[in-house]
Amino acid sequence: MVENQSPSGPDLTQGVPVTALDGGKLLGHVGQQDVLLLRVADEIFAIDAYCSHYHGPLIDGLVVESTVRCPWHHACFDLSSGEAIRAPALSSLSCWRVDKQDGNIFIQHKRDDQKQAQPSQSAAPESIVIIGGGAAGFAAAEMLRRRDFQGSIVMLSADSAAPVDRPNLSKDYLAGSAPEEWVPLRSDKYYSKAKIDLRLRAEVTSIDTLSQDVVTASGDKIPYDRLLLATGAEPVRLTIPGADQPNVHTLRTLDDSRAIVTAAKSARRTVVIGASFIGLEVAAALRARDIEVHVVAPNKRPMERVLGPEMGDFIRALHEEHGVIFHLEDTVVAIEGSNVRLRSGAVHEADFVVAGIGVRPRLALAEQAGLAIDDGVVVNAYLETSVPGIYAAGDIARWPDPHSGQSIRVEHWVVAQRQGQIAALNMLGRQEKFEAVPFFWSQHYDIPINYVGHAGTWDEIVIDGDIKAKDCTLQYKSGGRVLATVTIYRDFESLEAEVRMEREIA
Repeated sequence: MVENQSPSGPDLTQGVPVTALDGGKLLGHVGQQDVLLLRVADEIFAIDAYCSHYHGPLIDGLVVESTVRCPWHHACFDLSSGEAIRAPALSSLSCWRVDKQDGNIFIQHKRDDQKQAQPSQSAAPESIVIIGGGAAGFAAAEMLRRRDFQGSIVMLSADSAAPVDRPNLSKDYLAGSAPEEWVPLRSDKYYSKAKIDLRLRAEVTSIDTLSQDVVTASGDKIPYDRLLLATGAEPVRLTIPGADQPNVHTLRTLDDSRAIVTAAKSARRTVVIGASFIGLEVAAALRARDIEVHVVAPNKRPMERVLGPEMGDFIRALHEEHGVIFHLEDTVVAIEGSNVRLRSGAVHEADFVVAGIGVRPRLALAEQAGLAIDDGVVVNAYLETSVPGIYAAGDIARWPDPHSGQSIRVEHWVVAQRQGQIAALNMLGRQEKFEAVPFFWSQHYDIPINYVGHAGTWDEIVIDGDIKAKDCTLQYKSGGRVLATVTIYRDFESLEAEVRMEREIA
């Protein structure tokens, strides 16, 4: 997130020649605010220059028809309205009036005629209940109000904090480079203003699909016309001796991240169990706090199962350059106070331990309600479960992916948000298929890794560029077909790969 920078480019209030847009893009400013000009066919658009998610520079993004996509995390904005039509961005951008005179373009005022999102034309339900306060649940509630849904929205969250930017919990916030005020997705005032009844620490014990009621541990019975299950995933817990010690942490919630931050303030050394994305993002964040980090994992290479051997070797070398010490092809068998004992017999001292050994979907409620289950809640292309009127989104949802041709379930933040948005539209009667290409990003020190698509298995990895030089594109193929694309510092290519996959089913 970058703020308070000097304005860029020419002063657009003084006008620029139309020919300045021959390349299709021009970054300028109006007062202290940067504005991006974009030519699409014969039309010129003017829009705020930075993504409302993490302030990514849209001039480096990709224009697709009448939209622009952010190069960093693939948010998408409508150029006519400024609406954030794809997560992870949720806030719209301002559009500016474009005036032409004597071969020049003048930008002086924001438009006051931006198109507003229209409510569904179908008969809307009176009450919607959302179970879950994570990415999917919040995105659904926000989209419902954005589409002018006037009925009741009750969001039941087991967390103690309002919905947060979860990726930040293992990245900048944990590293100490992002203040806590950046973490909430919206302020507390937002929920009351939007009339979203957010209930924290609300444990749901059962769903009655016949009477269409949700029952909480406190005895509340909440009726619904439509229900969204967005219960997310929970960390896999260690079962070894000593796993219940107070110096052993997992990372999923804001409280979890706060606890690790508190432990890190007085720590010299830590052990991270697991070389997953979460485990290694935690390792990078703790190295930024100058803590000695040991990573223990049974794998031969970090993240080889997801990214392949070449990327696995690169990620290991990257972390070792920053001082991380790996103990691979080994496991932790016991935690004895501050001593961490490995299967190999080695013992490592640690002021605290973080376990990042994976997550599992929270399926108990779905099972109790009698929904179809298959390593996740089975949904159709509209994200509706086997019980009409009940939808599922996020980490628990297994949906028919039109790109891979398989039924898949992924645990990606952006996917969860986009599913929440589509589920909201469909609860309002839109009947819109979920066809977004899966996307996630991971950050290790200053190195971003963008992943587009889904490749559970592959028979070939085609590498363009130099992984060690941090300038590369990897294509994961099966039978000659590209299933997924990974990039490092090739953001535009990542966007192009996403569009190609979208168009394969168009």
